[in-house]
Parts: sequence; structure tokens; C-alpha cells
Amino acid sequence: MRKRTRPSLFVGRRGFTLAELLVALTISGIILSSAVTLSFALGRANEVTDDGSRKQAQVRYATMRLSELIRHCRLVCSVSGDDVGVWRADYNGDGKININELVYIERGPGADHLRLCEFTSGDGATIDLGSIEAFATNWWSAYGGSVNYVDLIPECSSVQFSFDVPVPETRLVSISFKLVENGVVRTYETTARLRGWAGNLLNPAKSSIVSDDD
Repeated sequence: MRKRTRPSLFVGRRGFTLAELLVALTISGIILSSAVTLSFALGRANEVTDDGSRKQAQVRYATMRLSELIRHCRLVCSVSGDDVGVWRADYNGDGKININELVYIERGPGADHLRLCEFTSGDGATIDLGSIEAFATNWWSAYGGSVNYVDLIPECSSVQFSFDVPVPETRLVSISFKLVENGVVRTYETTARLRGWAGNLLNPAKSSIVSDDD
């Protein structure tokens, strides 16, 4: 009696040839390369979007702060190549300028940023309009004021200040700057008019502030 031989599981099967392996590896490489490229492109797109959104938020914040400051300030007191000093408000109602009522819009020697320089304290002494100089001269240190810096646009270029007439009769202020967004240079400008201009407090020569008591 003959024993039946079970057929081998491997009968009729063969391994992959070298050519088949090479083709499979090539296809896998193409798929992986495409996936990596797509992932990089998506990551780069997200970075560009995030950078653009961040800069747009900076522009909105800066233009809002600058417009509000100029609209509600009392006088534009000082203009230099690097900054603009304004009498923001008469907080104590004495009709005079105090150190904590001043704020500077600074662009720096390179005209490459925009920030506010605010004085948070001082000795309460009255400041004559003609004594107000450029922020960089540190003239204000004699009044004991401490400075708080508020960054509006940390990195930009070509910051320009323009006015309708010279200080202190200035009623209209324009501030422009350039900003690189996604590799494109864009120009922005904000313009505001003083609503509460305190010209009635100026002497006839427009050189100092006077009041009924002077």
C-alpha cells in the first residue's frame, strides 16, 4: 500500500526576483518622498500663515494705539529725527504739562521700529513747552520720571512722520512704515487729527503754555 504524499505548501510558489524588489523599493521611495514633500509644504504654509497673521495683528494694534493717542492728545510738543513727543492729557487739570502727561512715539535712529515711551511717575513739576526735547537726549531724567516702553512694531523699516504744520500748531499727524510679509514689502500708513487741540493755552508766540493765572 502506497503512502499518500501531502502536497507541499510551497509547491507552485516562488520568491521575489531582484527586479521586482527594485521596482517595489522605487515605488516605496517615491511614495515616501511625496509624503515628506507634502508634509514640508504644509508646515511651511502654516509658518507663512502664522507669520502673516502675527504681523497683521501687530499692524492693527499699532495703528489703533497711534490713532487713539493722536486724536485725544492735547498738543504735539516736540519733533526730532527719531521721535515725536506729545502732551497726551491734562490729568490733573492744571493746564500745564507734567512729565507723566507726556508720551513719545519713537522710531529710533534707524527708523526700524515703532514704540511708545511713557513716563509713569515724576516729581510733579511743571514742564515748559520750550524745554521739551528729543527723547534720546534724556532731558526728562531731571524730572525723576521712570519710562515704560510699549512695542508697537518691533521690526519694520522706513518709518516716516509727517505733519500738516510745524509744532505746536500741528493738527494732523501721519505715520508710515514698511513691513515685510511673506517676502513682500508692504507700506502702511495711519493718519489722525487732534480733536482736543489745546491751542487756546499757547501764548501769542506759540512758544509756551500760559493760563489765566500767568
